Amino acid sequence: MSNNTTPIVVKRIKKGGAAGHGGAWKIAYADFVTAMMAFFLLMWLLGSTAKGDLQGIAEFFQNPLMIANSGGKGVGDASSILQGGGQDLTKSQGQIKRGSARDRKSLREQRREYERMERQSLEKLKKRIEEMINDSPQLRIFKNQLLLDLTSEGLRIQIVDEQNRPMFDLASDVLKPYTREILHEIGNVLNDVPYRLSLAGHTDAAQYAGGARGFSNWELSANRANASRRELVTGGLEDTKVLRVVGLSSSVLFDPNDPLNPVNRRISIVVLNKRTEMAILQESGPDTMDDLDDEEEAPAASPP
Repeated sequence: MSNNTTPIVVKRIKKGGAAGHGGAWKIAYADFVTAMMAFFLLMWLLGSTAKGDLQGIAEFFQNPLMIANSGGKGVGDASSILQGGGQDLTKSQGQIKRGSARDRKSLREQRREYERMERQSLEKLKKRIEEMINDSPQLRIFKNQLLLDLTSEGLRIQIVDEQNRPMFDLASDVLKPYTREILHEIGNVLNDVPYRLSLAGHTDAAQYAGGARGFSNWELSANRANASRRELVTGGLEDTKVLRVVGLSSSVLFDPNDPLNPVNRRISIVVLNKRTEMAILQESGPDTMDDLDDEEEAPAASPP
């Protein structure tokens, strides 16, 4: 054997986990996904939160000790500035009001301005109808039977009976020809205004021959109101503009001192303002709408 034999060197390489193939990246990715989910959840919550709530949240983070400094025990405490709490979170009383006091004041001012403009619009409509009556030879002779006035509900147009000139046949809902002509003219004018109508039929206090248990003044007044509605539609009024048709019998007399006065037999057409229209749609009386100043929504558009 030769002494020049080259020795064989064996290198043993210890294989270890490379940094790129470890589990640290999974933890970082999970943190990133969690953060993104929290971010988008926050964006969704902010997007679905009312403006007043957002302002309240901002005020809380600007002064988180406001409740403690006010001396109360919490938001449900009566002595707290931010009163709230309670089991029913849908009620505004005892809860945190939406929007700031400045926002509510601004909305009240907008509502008052809207109602002022709305009244001016109804006054213009009243003058327009009065001019129509004066300019029309057919209507001018019925001027004393057409009464127009502004009420808390809107513009009221009353067509009343006279002793020798009734609107309907006796004890009937059949309109006289001249009454049809009056309603046709009024219907044509009212179709051009963006307001809805309420119709009411009235009778005097004379009892109908059928008696209280049969066909009475209640049915008669309701039938007359509906007959008037049909003639308004014939005159050009859109049927959808009529919001309510009622018969009031002799419960609301024009002349309470003389229940049998022919003037008590009348048809009342009210061009409704927005407040009364909303009260009817909510099946409540106009007086219950006094709390509208505490609501957040102002009318969407200005009256014409």
